[in-house]
Amino acid sequence: MANGLITAELAMEVSQAAAVVLGHEQVQDGKRPVAVVARDPRASGEFISAAVSAGLASAGVDVFDAGVLPTPAAAYLVADLRADFGVMISASHNPAPDNGIKFFARGGHKLPDEVEDAIEAEMKAVRRRPTGAEVGRIQRFSDAEDRYIVHLLQTLPARLDGLKVVLDCAHGAASGCSPQVFADAGAEVVVIGAEPDGLNINDGVGSTHLEQLQQAVLQHGANLGIAHDGDADRCLAVDEQGNVVDGDQIMTILALALKDAGRLKDNVLVATVMSNLGMKLALREAGIRIEETAVGDRYVLESMRANGYSLGGEQSGHVIFSDYATTGDGVLTGLQLAAEVARTGQPLSVLSTKMTRLPQVLINVKGVDKAAVKTNVDLQLAVDEATKELGETGRVLLRPSGTEPVVRVMVEAADMETAKSVADRLAEAVKQNLALEPAQTAEPAAAE
Repeated sequence: MANGLITAELAMEVSQAAAVVLGHEQVQDGKRPVAVVARDPRASGEFISAAVSAGLASAGVDVFDAGVLPTPAAAYLVADLRADFGVMISASHNPAPDNGIKFFARGGHKLPDEVEDAIEAEMKAVRRRPTGAEVGRIQRFSDAEDRYIVHLLQTLPARLDGLKVVLDCAHGAASGCSPQVFADAGAEVVVIGAEPDGLNINDGVGSTHLEQLQQAVLQHGANLGIAHDGDADRCLAVDEQGNVVDGDQIMTILALALKDAGRLKDNVLVATVMSNLGMKLALREAGIRIEETAVGDRYVLESMRANGYSLGGEQSGHVIFSDYATTGDGVLTGLQLAAEVARTGQPLSVLSTKMTRLPQVLINVKGVDKAAVKTNVDLQLAVDEATKELGETGRVLLRPSGTEPVVRVMVEAADMETAKSVADRLAEAVKQNLALEPAQTAEPAAAE
């Protein structure tokens, strides 16, 4: 929480440390390092970004203050400006009292673990205290948003003339640029959730609250709706009938489009193990292979960078186009999806049927020894039996939580009844075989 864990003092200290690790240690020609700083519109972002900029300048870094911009815009501008690193102040889809500080390396890439560790270690070192002409300077990055918008428009495979699009900007960082870029691309734009006051970010709007967008699409007779989260690094959609189109469906549509255009590297889509099996089945039939990673966009990015893959993402709507971006970009994703509707002349409700979502049940089993998930023989036998029962039209995933003594049991099947039955059975097997004292009952987390 801002002014709790994330204080102005901490922001200044971590920025001074980053100035050394990402700046001075990388710049060897005697020039001052350059950093781009941006934020989402949370009230706390105002004092945190001021503290970040002050910390950087006091450590001898020149700062370009880009103001309120999406996270992917900050990443793009680091590369476009050829800055040495960037800083984004945002808590993404979290409520307004939260905030965070994210660093981008040169080129707009996320930091590897070892660099984050180096910044943390540097926070304990003696501070750099340049004086006179050696202190950094802070200037407004006045054309930051324009540069980002021009970049997005250059990615379009087709204009959006004739489309009516409803945009839900979550009262967040995309409230200015997303409506502008869709309008510039030719769409008739209806905007909701684009009146940020510093306190209403993600409050009942955006990609985590799609009800208002669904209503607006039907009310205005729009071709589709696009929802961002607070920092606009994700995108979910609503079709012309008011149905939700999730990240897996969006990735399916875009992967097929890229393959048809000959631009899907090695005909591979990178996705996490939590993506719906229906996507895998649909893409396999189309000759596209899914490269699976652990849960988290950082793992998707690692696979994409290591292998040069062109498309990847998560069910939550983090979609990464490596040809155009170094991180998930909700505005870019929304534009590409709308362009496919325009290019094909097909409604989004039809395009989304290219993938059939299999029923998915997720159960959290609490109070268990999560470390024994892969080593308990009886549990593995139960998993093998369930997997054999489901065949190619189902899937089982047991995943230990990274933060609590919980094992997540996820089952997909051809019908909800089967998915729930198998999930309940496996949850009970987890409880019986891995129970701690006292044992706790499995608790459903979500079912869809």
